Amino acid sequence: MRPPLPPSKSDLVLLASTALCERKADFLLKHPSAAQLSRDWGSGQELTIAGERSASHGDESYFFDEDGVLVGALFTFPRGLDLAPYSVLRDTLFRLKPALEFYLNVAQLETRTNMESSSLLETGDEKSTTQYLVTGLRDHPILLQASFTIDPYVRLFSPYRREFLDRLRQPVGGTGGQIMESQGTEDKEPFPSLQQFARGQTAQLAYCGEKNYDIAADAYQRAIRSGFTNKVWLAEARHKLGVALLIKGQVEQAKAELLQSLTLRPNVPEVLNNLGTVHVKLGDKAAGLNSFERAIVLRPNYALARYNLAEASEATNPKRALSEYETYVAIVEGIPEEADRIIHAKERIKVLKQ
Repeated sequence: MRPPLPPSKSDLVLLASTALCERKADFLLKHPSAAQLSRDWGSGQELTIAGERSASHGDESYFFDEDGVLVGALFTFPRGLDLAPYSVLRDTLFRLKPALEFYLNVAQLETRTNMESSSLLETGDEKSTTQYLVTGLRDHPILLQASFTIDPYVRLFSPYRREFLDRLRQPVGGTGGQIMESQGTEDKEPFPSLQQFARGQTAQLAYCGEKNYDIAADAYQRAIRSGFTNKVWLAEARHKLGVALLIKGQVEQAKAELLQSLTLRPNVPEVLNNLGTVHVKLGDKAAGLNSFERAIVLRPNYALARYNLAEASEATNPKRALSEYETYVAIVEGIPEEADRIIHAKERIKVLKQ
């Protein structure tokens, strides 16, 4: 079962004129001036509405991927936005546990001293994440930044990223001290790789419309070419590429990617399960059964692997198939996403018991 969602209600509506996943062409029809303040964002584009022209009275940045889809937005309030009028949002923030607390040098903050104790808070829904950077959380909350993003891109939209903090902080040589050079996160992996991996996830998991495995495969291939230094990232990119190729019908290529993933990071149940599916499609049912069994040994409650093992066992070992179908049903009973497979499993149980 999914964990309960965190509180997320807000009476401060920042994404009033747009929504995540909107097409860039539609956005520009409503905000043609944003094209005048644009810059590259990796393979995508950042469109900006300056604070003096924006509805929020903050600096608004909208980030589109190369397919022209809005994947994230950042609202920056260099002078701070007093949250006193927004009781619903204040209540939400009070209920959230800060993901991070730190001191921040805020150059233009009007109501306080420059060095402020700041809190980063995260919330969201099933497919998106909202992050708030707030000072004075418990006594007089002031909003400095808010970001909104679909989940695959969440690591690229933390207000604690150094590039975003720099939009708030005192520049070197100004009054009030210097920027804390070490403050804020920077990507350890190449930005193009992270961006393309997120693009692949967005397309493969249908975060913005229907699933698109052509885009997913292209994105994962480009992420791999850009280069990951961490073998866990590289292994997962090859795994995801293998899944996309499998669904596209390129089964031999899918097998090669999944095997490379396991070479980099052995004994990952999800990869073994998908490799089992590839083996079965290629006619090597014995290898498929072995992969499914290895996945289950590593994770006994891995429902999908048990279901796949049951299907693959029916012809040669109906007793094993019956046992695996029953175990699968016991694990997933009541999970809406498994409804179709549950129906099929129960039908097969009836047949195998005859």
